[in-house]
Amino acid sequence: MSLYRPLTLAAAIALLGGCVTVPQPLQGTYTNVTTASAQQGGAGGTHVRWGGEIIKTEPGQQGTCFYVLSRPLDSEARPIRGSEGENQGRFVACHTGFYDPEVFTRGRELTVTGTLHGTVSQKVGDFDYAYPRVEANVVYLWPKRVANYGYPGYYDPYWGGPWGPGYYGGYWGGGWGGYGWGGPRVIVVQPVHR
Repeated sequence: MSLYRPLTLAAAIALLGGCVTVPQPLQGTYTNVTTASAQQGGAGGTHVRWGGEIIKTEPGQQGTCFYVLSRPLDSEARPIRGSEGENQGRFVACHTGFYDPEVFTRGRELTVTGTLHGTVSQKVGDFDYAYPRVEANVVYLWPKRVANYGYPGYYDPYWGGPWGPGYYGGYWGGGWGGYGWGGPRVIVVQPVHR
């Protein structure tokens, strides 16, 4: 066995391990407290790292408060989206200074670190909801996720693949006539959103 093979494997593992890191401002050791247990009280003063999707941003005289739909965090401390990142309740994180609600908009992903300080009661519909309050020392707004539609020249499988619309396994959708053999070839290129 060549000496290069184990060295290549070790280098690949080191490279992959270096790709998944928590951003420097979010690094540290935090207590594993859920928003549900924080609602019950008794967790005051606990240092937490929580994240999720912004529900609303409210600037005030004493600072800005972010009302957040809590989600579990991935290995980079980024909130997990979709069905994998199920709702874990809500929390409010407040930080000194002005944060523009047009930048910190509804649906943006946010991770905060800070200390738990009781709860704040606010209406959610007709229900009085007890938001666990985090006095944040770090507010980390994640960049918007980029939708990946594939590479240029991508063939949309729901559009009929590389043979164009209406092609079904050997004949065109209009029967053997339809577009006819040698009909127009349609290539669908999906837009790439940045």
